[in-house]
Amino acid sequence: MQDKIALVTGAAGGIGAAVVRALADRGVTVAAVDRDEATLKQRVAAFAAEGLPVEAFPADVTDSAQVNALVEEAERRLGPIDFLVNAAGVLRLGPVRTFTDEDWAATFAVNATGVFQVSRAVVDRMISRGSGALVTVASNAANTPRSEMAAYAASKAAASLFTKSLGLEVAQYGIRCNLVAPGSTDTPMLSSMWHDESGPKGTIEGRPEAFRVGIPLKKLALPTDIADAVVFLLSDQASHITLHDLTVDGGASLGA
Repeated sequence: MQDKIALVTGAAGGIGAAVVRALADRGVTVAAVDRDEATLKQRVAAFAAEGLPVEAFPADVTDSAQVNALVEEAERRLGPIDFLVNAAGVLRLGPVRTFTDEDWAATFAVNATGVFQVSRAVVDRMISRGSGALVTVASNAANTPRSEMAAYAASKAAASLFTKSLGLEVAQYGIRCNLVAPGSTDTPMLSSMWHDESGPKGTIEGRPEAFRVGIPLKKLALPTDIADAVVFLLSDQASHITLHDLTVDGGASLGA
């Protein structure tokens, strides 16, 4: 992977930042993308202080004009993009009957439409080069119903089927499209679902009243666990793998 170029969205967050580091540690130059400009620049400054080849590209993946400008600028400054990782995501919780139009729209705007817009812009350029690899960070919720997470689950299911359908279209050009589906991962997104110090224990042991099984491996995933799976699917070790959904959830979805 040495000297390759990657674009990673959601780069200021837990999983996105872990993916950026994992790639940069392997000699990949990374265009780190996030709409949280202040946090993104702090992350990138820390990577740069370690000598890692990471540059900040603040942008909102829900805005097609910003996405197109972002991809053009990233390729102008860094070179042709070899790898794309769609890691940007948002979580809005609530029962369907009280869920707002704005929460639904915001969830799909980032988790599904953002994946579409960034993938379209990057893959269009990869086609002419006849190579490339894309990984969308989805969720085990895309295949397992979760109470009060209907919008999140539906948006991740949309992103999953979009990525596989895209992969079918572009396989003839040597471009691979895969998914990594995390379960409960130790990030701010997960902790936002907890109401007190019992949160981690409840996640690991499960919540029967919410029809949610626990985690058989009895631990939360670390962001690096997800990043390792992403790097594998981007690498030449996965050169004959496409349209695949790699679940990294400690067994929480029972292999679904």
